Amino acid sequence: MRRVCGWSTTVAVCGVLGLLAALAGCRSNDAVKHNEGTTAERTLAPSPTVPLDPATLGMVSGTVRLAGKAPEQVKIDMSMDPVCSMMGGDNFAEQYMVKDGKLGNVYVYIKGGPPAAMSAPVPINAIVPIMDQVGCKYAPHVIALMRGGSVEFRNSDATMHNIHTTPAENGNQPIDISQGAKGAPQEKQFNRPEVMLPVRCNNHPWMNAFINVSATPFFAVTGPDGRFDISGLPAGTYTLGAVHEKMGEQTMTVTVEPKGTAKADFNFSAK
Repeated sequence: MRRVCGWSTTVAVCGVLGLLAALAGCRSNDAVKHNEGTTAERTLAPSPTVPLDPATLGMVSGTVRLAGKAPEQVKIDMSMDPVCSMMGGDNFAEQYMVKDGKLGNVYVYIKGGPPAAMSAPVPINAIVPIMDQVGCKYAPHVIALMRGGSVEFRNSDATMHNIHTTPAENGNQPIDISQGAKGAPQEKQFNRPEVMLPVRCNNHPWMNAFINVSATPFFAVTGPDGRFDISGLPAGTYTLGAVHEKMGEQTMTVTVEPKGTAKADFNFSAK
């Protein structure tokens, strides 16, 4: 698992020419080890941070709802690839994940807030999200990470897939890589904040997903129950954004009190 050289004497040691490969604390990309215990995420090695005082921290909690009737799910024809069509079960577009009026796959993040939050470092044991290709679909459909972090791409299918990102202008570097059937995982870094960065498969045009890159470590993606929690926030007033791939973005201002929970419920309407 990759570790980053921090400040103090470790920096000086890591800077000595010729000793880099011998240091146990500084690994190359080839030294990345993958945790096969989950298809959703793995954990980064701890990195040195200055912890915030827990007595000053609060959280934001809420639910994202869809007003009115949810659009009908669109069934996807996968017959162009025999492997995909033989996997069994129906494949539906994931644009609207709605259950009992609650909306999933919504990216919720901090757009603005106190300096202590906006300049917060990568937390200890930060999560490396995993985007797998399972049943000729990307899973999960929407993921999020902090800028400077990486996504691990996997292919669990018995057919070749492709990861092709199309970032916004001045966004992250585009990715266009292929992965053979049950091929080796590949990890890519994302350094610029970006909202709903599209991911497509050149081999299977119905496959799509989205990557969100946050400027801070404070973000969430709603599950099928539409709920989200963003914890560890320094006290203060925040602008919160909630983004859906089809219905756009809503914002809300909330004030977080020390050891308090600010409520932030969003309501979207299908266009």
